Amino acid sequence: MIAPVHTRATHFIICCVIALITTTTVKAETATSDKNMTETDQSTEKRESPWLITPTVSADPKLGTTLGTVFGYIKALDPESTPSLFTSFVTYSDTDSYVGGIFSDVYYDGDKHRVKAGYINGKIRNEYDDFLGTGRQFKTEDNIDSFFFRYLQRLIGDWYLGGQVIVSDYVIGADGIFDSILAQVGFTGFTSNGIGLVGEFDSRDEPRDPHAGKHFVVQNVAYRESLGGEESFDAYKANYSNYWGFGDGHVLATNVRGRWTHDAPLGGYSSLNMRGYTSGNYLAKHYSHINLDARFNIYERWGASLFGGVGCLYDKASSCNQSESLYPMLGAGIIFDLKPDAGIVLRLEYAKGESDNEAYYLSLGHPF
Repeated sequence: MIAPVHTRATHFIICCVIALITTTTVKAETATSDKNMTETDQSTEKRESPWLITPTVSADPKLGTTLGTVFGYIKALDPESTPSLFTSFVTYSDTDSYVGGIFSDVYYDGDKHRVKAGYINGKIRNEYDDFLGTGRQFKTEDNIDSFFFRYLQRLIGDWYLGGQVIVSDYVIGADGIFDSILAQVGFTGFTSNGIGLVGEFDSRDEPRDPHAGKHFVVQNVAYRESLGGEESFDAYKANYSNYWGFGDGHVLATNVRGRWTHDAPLGGYSSLNMRGYTSGNYLAKHYSHINLDARFNIYERWGASLFGGVGCLYDKASSCNQSESLYPMLGAGIIFDLKPDAGIVLRLEYAKGESDNEAYYLSLGHPF
C-alpha cells in the first residue's frame, strides 16, 4: 500500500536533506578543484564545471516516494550556440517502480540546428482510488520502452522546421480481475511507431532559463502499422509559452498547451499533464491547459516560485464549460540556479490539485 500523506511528506523531507547534502558535496569538490588551478588558468575567465550530477525526488499518492539521479555533461559545440546537454538518469520508487534512460539536447552551427533524442525504459506501478472514473481502486503496471528523435533546422529568423521519429512499446497490466477489465475496455497501452513534422518559433533570450521572449511549437505524430507498430492513429500537439521579465530579475511565464488525437486507442489517449497530478490517472481524447509560473529572484542564485493553472480533459470542446472536466492546480517552491551558464535550475516544490491529488518535487529544469 502507498504510505499516507504525512508519511510521504516525512520521506520527502528526509530525501531532500540528503539531496541537498549531496549537491553541497559536489559543489565543495568543484570548489576544491578550482583552488588547484594553475596561475595561468586563474587569469582566464572562470568557467563552471561541465559535469552535472544532481538528485531528483518526488512524492505523490499514486507513485509514492521516488528517488533519482541525473548525470550530465554540458558543452557548447561552437561559440555562437546554446550549450548542449547530454544526460543519463535513473529513478526508483517505494512502489518498486523504476525508470532509466538517456537524453540529449543539442544545439550547433550558431543554433541553426537543434536535435533532441532520448531512450526510456522502465516499469511503473500505480495505485488508483478511482481509475478512469470506474469508482474502483486497483493497481496497474506499465511497462515502457520508447525511443524518440527530433531534428530542427532554422528557416529564417526565429523560425524552425523539422521532423521527428517515435518508437513506442507501452504495455499496461493490472492485478487480478482488473487486468481483464482493462482488456475489455481496450486500455492495454499500445505498441506503435510514428513519424511527424515539427514547426517551432523561438525568440527566448535563453532556451532553458528564459527571462524574455516567446516559444511556440506545433507538431504531429502519425502512428502507423505500416511503420512496424500494432496501432494506427494520429496525435497533434501545440505548446505556447510567453516570458515577461519584471522587477529585479523576476519572470512571469505563461504556458498554453494542448494535445488532440484521432482514432487513438485508450492507451494513446491524452493525459492530464500538470504538477500535482499523476500522469495516466485521468484520460480523454483531447487535453488543454493554461499554466502560470512566477519565478522570483531572491538572493544571488536562490529564488522562489509561485504557480497555478487549470487543465481540461474532453471529447468535445464544450465539455470544458463543465466543472467535472476541469482540474485546478496551485503550488509554490524554491529555485536554485545550479548551472547559470547553461540555464539549468533545480526546483524544490509542492503542488496541490483537486481532491487528494498532490505531489512534492525536487526536479531539474523549469516545467516550461
